[in-house]
Amino acid sequence: MSLLGVNHGIEITTLADITSEGSGLGSSSSFTVGMLHALHAYKGDLPTADDLASQACKIEIDTLKRPIGKQDQYIAAYGGLRFITFNGHGIHAERVELSREMKQRLNRNLMLFYTGLNRKSATVLESQKNNIGSRIYELGRMKKFAFEACQCLRNGAFDDFGEIMHQGWEYKKTLAEKVSSTDIDSYYTAARNAGAIGGKICGAGGGGFLLVYCKPEKQDAVREALKPLREYAFNLKDDGSKVIFNYQG
Repeated sequence: MSLLGVNHGIEITTLADITSEGSGLGSSSSFTVGMLHALHAYKGDLPTADDLASQACKIEIDTLKRPIGKQDQYIAAYGGLRFITFNGHGIHAERVELSREMKQRLNRNLMLFYTGLNRKSATVLESQKNNIGSRIYELGRMKKFAFEACQCLRNGAFDDFGEIMHQGWEYKKTLAEKVSSTDIDSYYTAARNAGAIGGKICGAGGGGFLLVYCKPEKQDAVREALKPLREYAFNLKDDGSKVIFNYQG
């Protein structure tokens, strides 16, 4: 409100379909982007996705000093399936174009489970940040995986994408000891033994949601293997933050 110059009292109500903290699904950045969008609409402004993302980064990183990156804010603002690059020239959120049939097939092959394990992402991220100097090789491999995974998606090679998810998770676990845990390793191993090709803990790690890539014919076995966990249905959306109703009498 201060950033956008809303200096008088207003009523704000929020609703969410997932846990408010420690989900790994970018919920705090999604909230910040959504709140900014609502306040812009309240003022009669028409912000771009880049405006929303950069302002959310300013709040979370510059003002609140959270040890996070910028990927959550940008994907929440832009939406869709994106390949996001960060470099000295700025941030580019390129849409990964898939046909409707390909997108439906990718959706069908992804499963999302809540581990019930809560953690503060800042704790995990601080540990990762402190280890960067000794993890250059691992980070380089993960960057390479991102380019390969994007190409797999564009080519419809979804099973190869699932295998890259697995390799990426194995490397991510080495970035800090808090990224995974005995319970998380047990869940992931159970999913793989039941037929899942790959997967990862979403976000910083340490808890929250487990995303699994698995062919439809193996999914019942994976559900049985992960029976203690709650499964969440989801679909990839084409857009990011949007105003769905704006009436000012």
